[in-house]
Amino acid sequence: MKKILEKVKNSIKEEMKIFENQFINIIKNKVPLIDKVSHYIIHRKGKQIRPMFVFLIAKMLGPIRKKTYHTASLIELIHTATLVHDDVIDNSNLRRGYFSINAIWKNKIAVLIGDYLISKSLLLATNNNYHDLLKIICKTIKDMSEGELLQIEKSKKLNINEKIYNQIIYHKTASLIAASCEGGARSVNADEKTALNMKKFGGLTGFAFQIKDDLFDYEDSHNKNPIGKPIGMDLKEKKITLPLIYAIQKSSQNDQKWILNSIKNYNEKKRHKIIAYVKKYGGIEYATQKMIKFRNDALKILDHYPESTIKEALKTMVNFIIERNI
Repeated sequence: MKKILEKVKNSIKEEMKIFENQFINIIKNKVPLIDKVSHYIIHRKGKQIRPMFVFLIAKMLGPIRKKTYHTASLIELIHTATLVHDDVIDNSNLRRGYFSINAIWKNKIAVLIGDYLISKSLLLATNNNYHDLLKIICKTIKDMSEGELLQIEKSKKLNINEKIYNQIIYHKTASLIAASCEGGARSVNADEKTALNMKKFGGLTGFAFQIKDDLFDYEDSHNKNPIGKPIGMDLKEKKITLPLIYAIQKSSQNDQKWILNSIKNYNEKKRHKIIAYVKKYGGIEYATQKMIKFRNDALKILDHYPESTIKEALKTMVNFIIERNI
């Protein structure tokens, strides 16, 4: 799987190298504590999927510009900030196999570092008069906050249906991938129709991405799934995701009652039985089918654009989203 991602990255190798160097300079700070934490973040970078989408979309539509590099940095700043804040919200001590910011420097500093990264993204947009990008990122930050709060609210009541689930995952995850793709298009002065097409493409890809993440929670391994996230975390946090929504909807009245009571009073012993019920009522298959449909709908949008090695890399990237085990 990593080889597939590296193959895609090779098609934008130079662009990613320049972006990474610029990103380091952007988050540097004269305040020693900020610089120390920023250094820690940089050296534990993730897959960089969102900046990759920025460059792939931009390169498919036109020549890369200075604005494209800035767009990639804007997106990565927001993404990194939300991960830092998420770890505080979830009381998580690990991120990508390393200690999280809050585990090392405690919650107060983690929250402030997240705020610092968001402020850097807004300044990067305003200082360069990117009013179109500013509008995109402000709406995305709003959407992501709303998605988190909606999920918290619904998790307490355990009354999430598929429509609400789609609303949550669009806001939480898909909106930032949509922003990456729309931003990539606007960074090369694509016309309005193309920019909105790329936003739709990113949104559909984002849906597929989140459903894949949700499916990892139902892997029946001992401690961790392949992406390093502890198995059963969604269940433990009472996050009702698509496999479970479908299983609850299709289950008998007695089984439905047992599942909901088990989530309300969750413990590790109940996890395997909950997963067994989800499998019994076809929750895994249904979520997988939905994920594949989102992938296919995203790929159909690319059919309207000329064939090229970059377009092929973009298609490979979308397929990686649903086939990955990292």
